[in-house]
Amino acid sequence: MEPIIIVLVILVVLVFIALIKTIQVIPQASAAIVERFGRYTRTLNAGLNIVVPFIDSIRNRIDLREQVVPFPPQPVITQDNLVVNIDTVIYYQVTDARAATYEVASYIQAIEQLTVTTLRNIIGGMDLERTLTSREEINAALRGVLDEATGKWGIRVNRVELKAIEPPTSIQDSMEKQMRADRDKRAAILTAEGTRQAAILTAEGEKQSQILRAEGEAKAAALRAEGEAQAIRTVFESIHAGDPDQKLLSYQYLQMLPKIAEGDANKLWIVPSEIGDALKGLSGAIGNFGPFGGGSGGGGTGSSGNNGGTERRERPSID
Repeated sequence: MEPIIIVLVILVVLVFIALIKTIQVIPQASAAIVERFGRYTRTLNAGLNIVVPFIDSIRNRIDLREQVVPFPPQPVITQDNLVVNIDTVIYYQVTDARAATYEVASYIQAIEQLTVTTLRNIIGGMDLERTLTSREEINAALRGVLDEATGKWGIRVNRVELKAIEPPTSIQDSMEKQMRADRDKRAAILTAEGTRQAAILTAEGEKQSQILRAEGEAKAAALRAEGEAQAIRTVFESIHAGDPDQKLLSYQYLQMLPKIAEGDANKLWIVPSEIGDALKGLSGAIGNFGPFGGGSGGGGTGSSGNNGGTERRERPSID
């Protein structure tokens, strides 16, 4: 009984192993290469697949999703004989699992070497300045070459990016100094422009202020002149309305004399010719109203006191 039990156990184990090798589950976005006695038979797609156990074998399982592979910095010589280190990143996707397995031994290594050689060809025709400013052009040229070369390997290069372009240290120092000088120049230009604009605005403001001040002074002078003219007209109309006589005018002349003589600088002043007539009229008015000038008796006494009937009048002295 024991040998039979052993044989049954062995058969069960073999059947179990055969079932495991027969049923193959392939994950989504993956593929598997099946070989029969070392020869390619078919490609297993995602899902449940049945193979012949102990006859068919799985050669390779390939991920069909888009892959990202960064490559280490590669030294490249530019047209002006400067060595720059360039880091690249490749985005690729396997489109044919059979070609990726049998057409190239290691498509990752092949893509890396192809990227290096293509970069050297492209950068070799550019100087450093163009290399630093033409990333899109380099990416497009590199992607075109890689996509054409990797198509037969069942690989599609979706995108190529230059992660970093590092020139020599001396060149970096020179570029930094140049950039600092350019920034200082732009700052000086902006400062000068600001100062100039501020001066222009200040001058415009002063001009507008002077114009407004002059207009205000002109309007004020016009209003003052108009007020003085109105005052003169009012006074003139009042005088004509009051109909003043010679006596009132003489009295006004005498009131204005002290005002004319005011001030220490008035060493010489001119008396109008009409002042004499005004004084005559005023003296006559005072004589008529004085104690000796009223009536006929006063007139007789005054005439008898004079020699030969001649009247004598003294003009007031004006200092």
